[in-house]
Amino acid sequence: MNVLSLFDGMSCGQIALNKLGIKYENYFASEIDKYAIQVTQKNYPNTKQLGSVVDLKGSDLPKIDLLFGGSPCQDLSKAKTNGEGLSGDSSGLFWEYLRLLKELNPKYFLLENVVMKQEWSDIISRELGVEPVEINSNLVSAQNRRRLYWTNIPNIEQPKDKGILLGDIIYDDTYKVFTDERITKTKKITKNYIKWDLSGKKYWSQQDRAYFKEKKVCTLPKANPSNKLNILLDYENDIYRRMHPIEAERCQNVPDNYTSGVSDNKRLEMIGNGWTVDVIAHIFKNIPQNNV
Repeated sequence: MNVLSLFDGMSCGQIALNKLGIKYENYFASEIDKYAIQVTQKNYPNTKQLGSVVDLKGSDLPKIDLLFGGSPCQDLSKAKTNGEGLSGDSSGLFWEYLRLLKELNPKYFLLENVVMKQEWSDIISRELGVEPVEINSNLVSAQNRRRLYWTNIPNIEQPKDKGILLGDIIYDDTYKVFTDERITKTKKITKNYIKWDLSGKKYWSQQDRAYFKEKKVCTLPKANPSNKLNILLDYENDIYRRMHPIEAERCQNVPDNYTSGVSDNKRLEMIGNGWTVDVIAHIFKNIPQNNV
């Protein structure tokens, strides 16, 4: 089986294939982030890196049996109220995915993206000829992460809830412990986390919160993540810490220290930009092995 992964990142799709024991002859990857490529090649040195998706031609590749990718979401995310959608510079790369899908005509395909405006989701569904399945990673991990999956792989159902909480994936409670008297003055308890207002502007940003071990964390961020993933250690004394990269890996079902070899911030960025491996494995397990 020949596999092509577009926007491969740190190759979470390849982790999923190997976790399932699905054999492939060639794994082609289109990625431009040098740190993600470094991590991929450390773990899977036989990966054939192809560079940018915009320079990739289907005619340069052998027959592809499985094509997958998660085109950039920056212009589609509901968190960005003025997003340009599928005409944006980033999310417009969906059209490159579609171009290669048509050029290669693989047996099976998968496209992942964020929950978005219905009008944009409808365009993608029309172009791909399938409706998306929405799956929240919280069913298989300690992370809330709602995503849409368009695929022609048959019989995709919801994963069973494994009941994993943040406390189940703790690695190091001594990692980057901190406190701040401004937290004491402004902290408030919400259903899923503690929040505070360090700026004094009543702007409750993502870095102004800490998560309970008996709950789940938010969607791991990919932009400036180092101060956005905080864990409560002691509420009465306002003691908190940053999330360790290994704990972030576990939120995405990635093997411990898979991303080692680059800075902690780069590790957290690529993990936040990656896929939840067990969701992808849940989808890939339905690929008929006698038909690829």
